[in-house]
Amino acid sequence: MIDFGIKEAFAQLGLKDINNGTSTGSVNFSNGEVIESNSPVDGKLIGKVIATTREDYDKVMEAATSAFTSFRAIPAPQRGEIVRQFGNKLRELKEPLGKLVSYEMGKSYQEGLGEVQEMIDICDFAVGLSRQLNGQVIPSERPGHVMREQWHPLGVVGIISAFNFPVAVWSWNTALAWICGNVCVWKGSEKAPLCSVACQNIIAEVLKENNLPEGISCIVNGDYKVGEYITEDARIPLVSATGSTRMGRIVGAKVAERFGKSLLELGG
Repeated sequence: MIDFGIKEAFAQLGLKDINNGTSTGSVNFSNGEVIESNSPVDGKLIGKVIATTREDYDKVMEAATSAFTSFRAIPAPQRGEIVRQFGNKLRELKEPLGKLVSYEMGKSYQEGLGEVQEMIDICDFAVGLSRQLNGQVIPSERPGHVMREQWHPLGVVGIISAFNFPVAVWSWNTALAWICGNVCVWKGSEKAPLCSVACQNIIAEVLKENNLPEGISCIVNGDYKVGEYITEDARIPLVSATGSTRMGRIVGAKVAERFGKSLLELGG
């Protein structure tokens, strides 16, 4: 059997034997049940993550809604600089994060590395977009006047990802959301909870180094009930969810019922 060096990867990613599955950045907390993560590679226990309660979730949303007010005011190119720094951190930690993805989810190590590379690539793409949030200049019937189109961020973006791509899907959504001035609350798969904690540790370091507030990047963990907190929350105008067709029908209907927007990537 290949030596995954998972203990060393744990240390590099800031993971512990027992981890809080709720975070607003550098502040981590959880009061729910313990989720055990066992590797499909060899069946061994990798680590544990404490799930998010309703009270934990409400604290996350308080931080996220507060952070949005200040984060949206930061110029887009400066937000792009944050994403650029995040991409560089991912480059530094590509191997340990790739190992974790492989060992916790069960895909090959090369595929684990490839998934992290996708995260790096979307960061590069997003940085370029930070200087391309253009709006049209429209002629006006009033002499000496024009109308200008300006895009505004939505607010808190909810992200629900599946087990088969435990880190890349989050990055595809969150990198673009940050560029546009949104903040994010992510529920990763309960089958790969350590991956979400590791990603949060990485971005939390970047946000702290830039003296940014708690709530720009948040994670919650748990079963479908935690996902329902997001889909039913009117404070979240956009929910991006990846999963089965059955899940998508439920999520799409619940979000639409409160006149929210949804992005659904479905299959199976």
